[in-house]
Amino acid sequence: MKTSINPHIFREYDIRGVAGKDLTGPLVFDLGRVFVNLLGKELTSSTPPRVAIGRDGRLSSPELADHLARGLAQGGAVVDDVGLVPSPGLYFAMHHGHADAGIMITGSHNPADYNGLKMVKASRPVYGDQIQGLKNALMAGAFEDRPGGSVRTTNILGAYLDRLTNDFKPGRRLKVVLDCGNGASGVIAPQLLKKLPNIEGECLFAEVDGRFPNHHPDPTLPENLHHLRQRMTEIGAELGIAYDGDGDRIGALDHRGRIVWGDRMMILFARQILASRPGATIIGDAKCSQVMFDAIAQAGGTPLMWKTGHSLIKTKMKETGAPLAGEMSGHLFFADRYLGFDDALYATVRLLEIIAETPATLAERLTDLPEVHATPELRIDCEDSLKFQVMERILKGEKNKGSDFSDVDGVRVRCPGGWWLVRVSNTQPALVARVEANSRTRLLEIAADLETLLRSEGVHLPPWE
Repeated sequence: MKTSINPHIFREYDIRGVAGKDLTGPLVFDLGRVFVNLLGKELTSSTPPRVAIGRDGRLSSPELADHLARGLAQGGAVVDDVGLVPSPGLYFAMHHGHADAGIMITGSHNPADYNGLKMVKASRPVYGDQIQGLKNALMAGAFEDRPGGSVRTTNILGAYLDRLTNDFKPGRRLKVVLDCGNGASGVIAPQLLKKLPNIEGECLFAEVDGRFPNHHPDPTLPENLHHLRQRMTEIGAELGIAYDGDGDRIGALDHRGRIVWGDRMMILFARQILASRPGATIIGDAKCSQVMFDAIAQAGGTPLMWKTGHSLIKTKMKETGAPLAGEMSGHLFFADRYLGFDDALYATVRLLEIIAETPATLAERLTDLPEVHATPELRIDCEDSLKFQVMERILKGEKNKGSDFSDVDGVRVRCPGGWWLVRVSNTQPALVARVEANSRTRLLEIAADLETLLRSEGVHLPPWE
């Protein structure tokens, strides 16, 4: 029997849609069966494949995880259900339990009614054509159930906490506030804070609640950092850290309450790593500041601009042997002293370690960088059925103009005094834009030019000032 699906939920590097509408229990059950079928064809062992699964704190996640586990088992997999964990906790569980594959039920930073699946096979992300293969198999009803499947629950939080903290190098005392945003990081962040020597402070909104009653868990949006900034002031904290809904993205505030974007944190991490690994490739996505790429080169590294997306970044890291990669949005990937995936909790440990090395604050560690002016990451509403067409027309237009641009991911156009970027979001019905310039006046000029271009396509930049 063929399964009716919304094809737009099968995105470049995950499956994402409205729970109960696009993602139903029966569909996820069948997806588990198909996933095991395709996985079994790739494995040489005759033993049942082992698949680890986890879920975030969304209201729909327990039911979807239950259907997924039963579908995987019916397909013949031995399922290790690690329960409510941050996404990086699921990746760790795969490594810790020597699983052949892993699936995380998570809506990440999407609205509360969304949910999705992130998938990994043989320590490599499932994305692109592989996700389309799952879609095609689902549509065809290509299910081949096998015996030997089972489901067991496993608690990995203690082992995960030990791995996060076992090589932390303590320095001076620091006071920090961690904002979990009622997301999945709340199951471990308070214990992490207690376990790090010379680190004191507190956690905000550590109670996991899929309704997100205090603020939406997306640290790239300045309005979501208000509570964190306020609490820092109240207790005199030097650093504030915020997490997204599934704990794989990090946001930061310095002691003055100013946002330190992911690309700025990347500079600190790159400088530390390159001191012992000169010449190493450091990867940043197309939204990152030119200041970051220049700083990596000045520190003796080889900067590489690449496509946004956790699957795409992880794959490129393996290809290049890069010890560090990151995105403007706060996905930070460490293959230096760690396991190569994006983990906001581990990024927290490394950031605290770097700041504690010297008396200098986070802001003071970055004062040598040139001043630039930039918009935040801007999400432009655009239906899934239209966004790729709009992007293709913009690319064609810049080619016809003879613009100086990169099409590594969308279109990043270099212009006098700055640059602008427009790319397709692979997680939402949206385009994503960013503008950077060497002065505020130039920033406004470039943004105005970009708004004119977008208006001709029937879309607009959202307010950002």
